[in-house]
Amino acid sequence: MAAGLYGQVEVFTDTMDQAFELLGGHGPTLRNDWLEECPVDLFDDVARAQPLLYAVEYALGRTVLDWGVQPAAMLGHSVGEMVAATLAGVLSFSSGMRLMVDRVEQYAATPTGGMLAVAASVDDLTVHLKGTLAIAAVNADKQTVVAGERAELEALAITLRGEGFTCIAMRANQAFHSPVVAGAAQRSVHAWSTVTLRPPDIRVYSAHLGAVLGPAPATDPWFWAMQPATPVLFWPTLDLLLRDENVLLVEVGPGQGLITLARRHPALQSGRSCAVGLLPARAAGVDAELAAMLVAADQLAAEGHIHPKASPAA
Repeated sequence: MAAGLYGQVEVFTDTMDQAFELLGGHGPTLRNDWLEECPVDLFDDVARAQPLLYAVEYALGRTVLDWGVQPAAMLGHSVGEMVAATLAGVLSFSSGMRLMVDRVEQYAATPTGGMLAVAASVDDLTVHLKGTLAIAAVNADKQTVVAGERAELEALAITLRGEGFTCIAMRANQAFHSPVVAGAAQRSVHAWSTVTLRPPDIRVYSAHLGAVLGPAPATDPWFWAMQPATPVLFWPTLDLLLRDENVLLVEVGPGQGLITLARRHPALQSGRSCAVGLLPARAAGVDAELAAMLVAADQLAAEGHIHPKASPAA
């Protein structure tokens, strides 16, 4: 999760140090766990996963912007939408980290849940959505995530596998993007109401809306508070972006999960648009992470987005 870039890339390192400082007493422990050679399973929980996802993705985004890249647009998945909004000037990074502290407090008490990735369409799964189960994300045409309480999700996996569907339990201890966490989302409205929100300076495609983020939702605390409890419409929103623009997609998340999905899109298969990940597809050590970043920088430079001599390394 980009730990190999720490101490190697100046902007990234400085931003992560700021994030751990903003987390207060929790920061040093999270930093030490993140830098461990063999990460612990506790990263599956909201208390570690959410602050780290937000901080790492923002730090990677800041690194790319520091190279002089001027994005045509941004698109985020789940907490990545909050990162996109932060990079686009909707809220400050310090406010975002304070909201992460509140998120940990609110969501840690939600019922034990999980998320299940299924190689099926929304229509295939609708008949199975009973009890707390709900569509959590539409990642591609036949790549859908279902979330719900743990027992119901485990029963659903057995049923779906019996019907011939491939499904994989995701590494999450909370049922994000489902009604299971709606109460926690509502409780977080207060924290969002204390934050200064502005219209974005850069176009943001909202996977919460399935549309371009306008000034009204961007500055609405309720919109942002409820985003973690509603479905992520990644694929239809990506489709909208790629119909509007021919682009080079740069993924600033840990791994290459989103651009792997994006490469299924006709715009990328035809070569009208392309994609590059800032990190390797899988954890591969310090050298591989820095090498992947250098490859991404070279591709951005080759297309004229940064000076060819710009270096991501300190």
